[in-house]
Amino acid sequence: MLVLGIETSCDETAAAIVADDRTILADVVLSQLDDHRPYGGIVPEIAARSHLDHVDRLIGQAMTRAGLTFDQLDAVAATGGPGLIGGVMVGVMAGKAIALAAGKPFLAVNHLEGHALTARLTHDVAFPYLLLLASGGHCQLLAVLGVGHYRRLGTTIDDAAGEAFDKVAKMVGLGYPGGPQVQEWAARGDGDRFQLPRPMKGKPGCDFSFSGIKNAVRLLVEGLEKPLSDRDKADVCAGFQKAAAESIADRTRRAIELMQAQWPETSHLVVAGGVAANKALRASLEQLAGRAGMTFLAPPLNLCTDNAAMIAWAGLERFRLGQTDRLDFAPRPRWPLDPTAPKAKGAGIKA
Repeated sequence: MLVLGIETSCDETAAAIVADDRTILADVVLSQLDDHRPYGGIVPEIAARSHLDHVDRLIGQAMTRAGLTFDQLDAVAATGGPGLIGGVMVGVMAGKAIALAAGKPFLAVNHLEGHALTARLTHDVAFPYLLLLASGGHCQLLAVLGVGHYRRLGTTIDDAAGEAFDKVAKMVGLGYPGGPQVQEWAARGDGDRFQLPRPMKGKPGCDFSFSGIKNAVRLLVEGLEKPLSDRDKADVCAGFQKAAAESIADRTRRAIELMQAQWPETSHLVVAGGVAANKALRASLEQLAGRAGMTFLAPPLNLCTDNAAMIAWAGLERFRLGQTDRLDFAPRPRWPLDPTAPKAKGAGIKA
C-alpha cells in the first residue's frame, strides 16, 4: 500500500510517499525560514503564496524519487488542518486534484494526528501510549488510544512551548526561529545563575503555562546591562530552558500517573512536535520515563518538525481502517484531537 502525503499547514511545504511496511520512499521538505526571518515570525500570506508556488514541484520531486506514477498510488493524503488556513487550503486542493485526476481515494489528515502517530511509523509502537505534543502552536499531553481516538490529559492555558522559546529568543536578541537558537546558547550558559519560576509545578492536573516564565525572562532582561553580553544571553537561555524542561517534566509526570492508573498496559512515553528536537527536554523526559518503568521514544529530528511523511502515514493508518474523505472536505483552521475536551481559557488554537 502506497500513500502520497502533502503538508502545507505552516511554513514548510512538503511531500512524501510512505508504504505500509513503514518505508519512507520519498520525503521532500522546503523550508520558508528565509522568507519569514526578516519579519521575526511567520507571515500567513507569505506562507500561503510560497506553498502555492512550490507545492506542485515538490510533489513531482517526491514522485520521481520514489520512482512512481500517480496510478501506482493507493491513496492521497493532505493536511486538512489545523494550521494557517491559506496554506492548508493549498495542500488540500492539490491533494484533491491529484485524487480526482488519478481516481484515488482522498484523506484529509489532522496535522496533530500526523505528529501523534509518527512513533508508529518509526518504531511501530502499540496502542495505548502517552504523547507529549510540543510545538510552536500546541503543547498537550494526550492518551493515544487508537487511530482517531485520543483523550486529552492536559494542555497549555496560554502560550505553547515553542512560542515561548521563540519569544525568549527575541527578548535576548537572537534570530528566528528561536528554539534552535535558545538551545545553542543555553549549551554555553549557566542554568542556575538566574532563578526563574517553574509554572504549574506541583499543581493538580496536567495543564501547562508558559506566560509567567516568559514574563519573568522579560523582567530579567530589562534589568540587565545593555547591550546584553554573550554571557548574559547564554545564562538567560540556559535558565529558561532548564525551567521550561522542569515544568514540562512535572506536568508529564502527573500524566504518566494518570495513564498508568487508567490504562495500565501503557508502556511508552512519546514526545513529538518541533520542541521534541530540544536535547535538554529529551534528556529530562527520558529520565522521567525510566523512573516510571516506561520506554521513552522521540522521532528522528527530521520527523519532529513538520513533514509530509507523518501525513502520509496517518493517512495510511486511516485508509487501512476503511476511512476516506469526500472531495468537498472543507479545510479547518482548528481541529482538536479530542473534541470532547473542554476549551482551555486563554489557549485559543493551542488547546
